[in-house]
Amino acid sequence: MKKLKLALLTVAILFLAACNSSQGKEADEVVKIGVTSADTPYWTLIKEKAEKQGIQLELVEFSDYIQPNNALANEEIDMNSFQHLAFLGPAIAENGYDLVPIASTVITPTGIYSEKYKDLSEVPSGGKVAISDDPANLGRGLLLLQKAGLIKLKEGVSIYPTPEDIVENPKNLEITTMVSQQTARVLPDVDISLINNGIAGQAGLNFKDALLYDDPESEEARPYINVFAVRAEDKDNETYKKIAELYQEPDVKEAVKEDSNGGNIVVDIAAEKLQETLDELVEHVKKSNQ
Repeated sequence: MKKLKLALLTVAILFLAACNSSQGKEADEVVKIGVTSADTPYWTLIKEKAEKQGIQLELVEFSDYIQPNNALANEEIDMNSFQHLAFLGPAIAENGYDLVPIASTVITPTGIYSEKYKDLSEVPSGGKVAISDDPANLGRGLLLLQKAGLIKLKEGVSIYPTPEDIVENPKNLEITTMVSQQTARVLPDVDISLINNGIAGQAGLNFKDALLYDDPESEEARPYINVFAVRAEDKDNETYKKIAELYQEPDVKEAVKEDSNGGNIVVDIAAEKLQETLDELVEHVKKSNQ
């Protein structure tokens, strides 16, 4: 009889242990994050760290910069991490998205690259220029071309200038806009290309090899801070905040640096400050569109 009771007790303990194990597994929260490049060492590291905290990360990779915000607004993903505030601002103003930044990730310089020339003075008349077509990166690139002395924009232009705002183009440069991911791929076919360092790093380029790049630590660069974005209703979600905090850990920072050839600088800016900058950008875009 004692042996039977002992056997039944053992079975009960094993059953409860199995239930608890199953419940623990089910309790792991799955969070979908929209990115434009999932196959990076730092995301692998973040996924491992999150799993230890009971959070399963599913990285959803997008081939362009438009889809991740659509997917987030439509609840197809939970967060996204691919864009700076200057890109998010127009997306909100023009599409009515109710999205907010909950944490900063990196700030990356944009550079003018060439496979043909070692100095900007060598760029020929009628030279071909590749530049991103989205409003934020187009504007940033044009401002950099102006800094390089290759063009002049009209007075009082905002951070969102367009080719129509060019008032002087002494070399009669042929400026072609395209999706950001193409700016590195067409480098052999153009005289110069304006490439964001996130894309440049993936293409094996080092921003220090650029003929000119903007200063990522300047005050003017604040709109170009990259962020984790979520739906406004989730801005206080503790799980999402934990994921964002993992990005700031020393080994993740080092992995980000290595992945970008030293070009991506991890920054830690309070969500309130990020929101202030975003609100200013959204308001600016709305006024410009009136």
